Amino acid sequence: MSHLGILAHSTGGAALCFLAYCEEGFRRAGRHEHPDVTLDYIAFGRSMPAWEAGDHASIRATLATSVARLARAGADFFVCPDNTAHIALEIPGPDLALPGLHIAEVVADQAAGEGRTRVGILGTKFTMDGELYPRALAARGIAAVTPGADDRRLVNDIIFDELVAGVVTQASRRAYTGVIERLATQGCDAVALVCTEIPLLVTPEVSPLPTLDSTRLLARAAYDVAVGERAMPAWRGGPL
Repeated sequence: MSHLGILAHSTGGAALCFLAYCEEGFRRAGRHEHPDVTLDYIAFGRSMPAWEAGDHASIRATLATSVARLARAGADFFVCPDNTAHIALEIPGPDLALPGLHIAEVVADQAAGEGRTRVGILGTKFTMDGELYPRALAARGIAAVTPGADDRRLVNDIIFDELVAGVVTQASRRAYTGVIERLATQGCDAVALVCTEIPLLVTPEVSPLPTLDSTRLLARAAYDVAVGERAMPAWRGGPL
C-alpha cells in the first residue's frame, strides 16, 4: 500500500477529506484499517492576501513547501482537498516533490461516469470565475454552468465568512438550496460542490440536484491509488 499525503489549504475541507479517507478504509478493509496518511497544513490565512492580489506564484511556493514536507514524511503521492488551490498549483514552476491527483479531473470523471451533461458549479469566486471546471468538464463533453452574479457573491461570502471557520447555519443551507434550485431551472442535471467545505452545508438529502461532492470523491480516488486499484498519478503541478 502507498502512503497518502494530504496537502491542506483550508481547514474544513482538509479535515473532511482526512475523515472520508480513513472511513473508506474502515468500510473496505475492516475496523480501524487504512493505508498510512499524513496531513500538512500551512495556515490558510497566510495565503489570503496573495489570493486577493492574484499572486498565484507565491501561493504555489507555499503549497510546494507543504508537498516537500509530505515527501520527507514518507508520502508517495498527494491530494489537495481545496479546489481553488489548484489554480495556483497549475501555474508553471518547478515540479512538486510528489505526484498528485488533480481534484477537477476526479470530479469531471465522476460526472462523465454518471452521464451528466450540464453541471452547476458552486465554489469560491476564484473557482467559479476560473477555468478549472469548464475546462475539465468540456474535455468530457459536459457543459459547466455558474450561478448569476448575485448568487456567486452569496456562495463566496458564505464560504469565507462561515464555512472555512467551521460555521454551518440553517439560513445558509436554505440560501444554497435556493441557488441550486436556480441552477436546476437552467437545465443542470447535477451540481458540483467544488469548494471542499460546501459538503458540510449541502448534503444529498437537502440538495435539489444530485451532488458531485469533490471532497469525498477525492478521498475515495486517493484510497484507490493507495491500495493499487487506481494508477499512481503523474501530475506534479503545472498545466495539465
